[in-house]
Amino acid sequence: MGPIETTITEKLTEQCSPAVLQVTNESYMHSVPLGSESHFKVVVVSDQFVGKPLVQRHRAIYALLADELKGPVHALALHTYTDSEWSVNQGGAPDSPNCLGGSKAG
Repeated sequence: MGPIETTITEKLTEQCSPAVLQVTNESYMHSVPLGSESHFKVVVVSDQFVGKPLVQRHRAIYALLADELKGPVHALALHTYTDSEWSVNQGGAPDSPNCLGGSKAG
């Protein structure tokens, strides 16, 4: 786990008190140098999302990770759930699509 992934994990753990937290560095799927920390998939399951629409959940996380988004993080795929939503989804978030940008375009 790199320093950016660690920071994202720590901030989300401290602020969201998640029942489930998955932070996945998906940079390897994109046209970036080896070892980059620029593309992340984040799954957060938290009671703090109860009664909040998706856009409000995402805005809260964007605000929390504002420094990372200004710098090294280029893309952040967010999947935010309450405990009951997570149960309905059977504990899974959708897979990220394949990268079609840069040298990976087909």
